[in-house]
Amino acid sequence: MKIISVVGARPNFMKIAPFIRAIEAHNAQEGVEPIEHLLVHTGQHYDDRMSKVFFESLEIPPADIHLGIGSGSHAEQVGQTMIAFEKVLQEHRPDWVVVVGDVNATLACSVTAKKEGIKLCHIEAGLRSGDMLMPEEINRLVTDRLSDLLLTPDEMAVENLREEGVPDEKIRFVGNIMIDTLETQRAKAEALEIDAIVRENLLETREILEIPDTFSLVTLHRPSNVDDSKILGDIVTFLLNEVAKERTLIWPIHPRTQKRLQEFGLWEAVRFHPGVILLHPLGYHEMLRLNMAAYAMFTDSGGLQEECCVLGTPCLTLRWNTERPVTLREHGGASRLVGNDVQKIAQAYRELHGMQRKPSRPKLWDGETARRCVEALCSATNG
Repeated sequence: MKIISVVGARPNFMKIAPFIRAIEAHNAQEGVEPIEHLLVHTGQHYDDRMSKVFFESLEIPPADIHLGIGSGSHAEQVGQTMIAFEKVLQEHRPDWVVVVGDVNATLACSVTAKKEGIKLCHIEAGLRSGDMLMPEEINRLVTDRLSDLLLTPDEMAVENLREEGVPDEKIRFVGNIMIDTLETQRAKAEALEIDAIVRENLLETREILEIPDTFSLVTLHRPSNVDDSKILGDIVTFLLNEVAKERTLIWPIHPRTQKRLQEFGLWEAVRFHPGVILLHPLGYHEMLRLNMAAYAMFTDSGGLQEECCVLGTPCLTLRWNTERPVTLREHGGASRLVGNDVQKIAQAYRELHGMQRKPSRPKLWDGETARRCVEALCSATNG
């Protein structure tokens, strides 16, 4: 069996690393048909801090094929990826194309695979936010509609697919492959010193006498939060006036967010606030270590919602909807949806006072998902 798997952006890297290891483990067994695997990196995240460092720290082998797509509008990224990936498929003719997550590369390579008559497998299938204004929701819907094998992270995702008419024989509930990476990398992350993480990743030189034992953590990157000056301004005002006054606020800042803060005249207030520590985008282990210790997480990242669920970090999700409802408090998780209404964010933050960490592990979030993914592909090929 010949497989081409695709990564395009940082959220994909944590998902493909355990999949590659599971293929290697499969091939090490006696008496099994070996899997020939090629990794294609479309290059949607082209900055070394956003891409190369993850490959190195997660010990992902260098991509066999790098398409070098880079930045651009959604249409540009999808179109250029399809053109380049079509050539790859025509040259290598795999039995399966495996895509992960919901980035533009996922959509582009799914469409191209089906146009070339190649079977398609989607890892992390069935997630739905119900929000068609999210580009990722469109990517998820199209990819799942085209897929021959849909590997789901939770039982809610299974039900979503069934409600959309996907036959059961195409669906396999395998668990959350992101948690495979968390479990295999947990010890390495725990060994890191928070003081060293901060000092080695400071956005700019400043004197920090002591890194506090307790801190809050924020990540923001979605256009709905950072591209509107009033919305971003209100969020920043709350973070500076309330959160950063109570305890240090550590902010690994996304390039898009930094650019908007500068454009909207908010940068200097954030940069010089004594309670805010600005960091470069962090590697996987560094961010995981901070998450393990944080008093609270403010984020619009889906992956961090999942990590907070398993780690028990109280999480305020700055979105009005989520494709990962299993991570919400009402379903036993650690996250609460607060959108970008500052009054709602502030109320939810105040309710965190005295809240204890409560780790939660949904079914099959056990570190064995990648193995089940490979088994499902072998079964679908031989069945």
